[in-house]
Amino acid sequence: MRRTSAALLFALVVVGGVVGWLLQVGLAAGGSPIFLPPLTSYAVLFVIAVLVLLLGWPVRRSVHGDRAGRARAGHRPVDPFYAMRVLMLAKASSITGGLGLGFGLALTAYAVSRVAGIATPAFWPCALLAIGALVLMVAGLIAESWCRIPPEDQADLARRGVEAR
Repeated sequence: MRRTSAALLFALVVVGGVVGWLLQVGLAAGGSPIFLPPLTSYAVLFVIAVLVLLLGWPVRRSVHGDRAGRARAGHRPVDPFYAMRVLMLAKASSITGGLGLGFGLALTAYAVSRVAGIATPAFWPCALLAIGALVLMVAGLIAESWCRIPPEDQADLARRGVEAR
């Protein structure tokens, strides 16, 4: 599986931004109140980001060992299925965070573009949504890097009798 690329994340931020902007413009043009994210939306994004990092930590410790790079004595290796599930959660978090970041930035930009500017009551909920989505995206990218297996040493492969391919 490939790592989440910066180009994909940038494209997702742009798509989320376009959708958010069109939503606000469409609601305002139709005479409806603009969309305000609920107060719990950014809190949930922060909680999910923390959970992604907490779930990825055992995989990181298993793959990278202790601070000196040595494997810990007496520890069980992480189940590969668990590691793959954490990797998929991390990738989904980074993708969702990218879309949410664009959406939140568009809502914030729309709120600022109104007459009241940053003084509008819509500014902080929209800005916090964008910040929460950014935190989720970064947490997903960090957990994704923790699940990456380092390249094996050729001498180690030869010692174990495995042919390098």
